Amino acid sequence: MPEARLDDSGSGLAPAGDGWFVVNVRDAEWLTSETARGGRRSSCSECAFESQKFEFPQFGIRLHVLEPGEPNGLYHAENQQEAFLVLSGECRLLVEGGERLLRPWDFFHSPAGTEHIFVGAGDGPCVILMAGARSEDWQVLYPVSELAARYAASAEEETSDPDHAYLGFEPSRRERPSYWDRLPWA
Repeated sequence: MPEARLDDSGSGLAPAGDGWFVVNVRDAEWLTSETARGGRRSSCSECAFESQKFEFPQFGIRLHVLEPGEPNGLYHAENQQEAFLVLSGECRLLVEGGERLLRPWDFFHSPAGTEHIFVGAGDGPCVILMAGARSEDWQVLYPVSELAARYAASAEEETSDPDHAYLGFEPSRRERPSYWDRLPWA
């Protein structure tokens, strides 16, 4: 297997082809939607370790960084399993209609069909390592959730269409978050 070339996208390095590679989090490509415009909502900052042209075919893995009160998206359930590890900071896990406070080194396993979302908590950024299976028959459901709505993390109406669910969200841009210097690897 050849080594993949890493290209600088303007916000860090991402693979420019298939193959193995090594990249440090501080050097990798970052995406953010934190400075939402025109009344749109943010959905945090993230490092995906892959490029939009060369996604990992079998699983996704990324770092999400949440500011206090910021959800990483909308409350949802997927037909694939996912796994999450809090690396630093605190967040609220909204899961199956309940709520848990998570701190560094707390791990959450989400079997297929588990409704969930994270919301930043505490007094600074929360870093979560997120991994999930990928398949051609990927499906998602965004239910209406009274609990998630209290954190601005519920779909307005139930849908299985991500484009419809995220209509009011700012699209991610290749850019490091403004709080970069407060992150563990800075």
